[in-house]
Amino acid sequence: MSLATSYLFLGIAVFLGVTSNSFAKSAEGFTLLFPSIITAITIVLCMYALSLVMKNIPMGITYASFAGLTIIATVIVGVIRFNQIPNLYSLIGLALIVVGVLMVNLLGNN
Repeated sequence: MSLATSYLFLGIAVFLGVTSNSFAKSAEGFTLLFPSIITAITIVLCMYALSLVMKNIPMGITYASFAGLTIIATVIVGVIRFNQIPNLYSLIGLALIVVGVLMVNLLGNN
């Protein structure tokens, strides 16, 4: 698998992670069947995609990138779908996460 393919699978893992997070919110503590099932399926598929990424990208880089990008994307979904607007301090923290992900991927030694 090429490095480009690994990053494609990382993007898929982020998408699946955000989907899982969104449905977990909708599952209301796993009391609703359909959102609970979607949460379970997407988190398993997410972990599978991450395992493929780790064939070419070191585990720490993979997980740091996945976590940071998933956090940012989940906040965006929270704003759009659940009307959860972050405050100034949250926005500053999110900006630092973006900077961290960029530093790890662009400046870190792979």
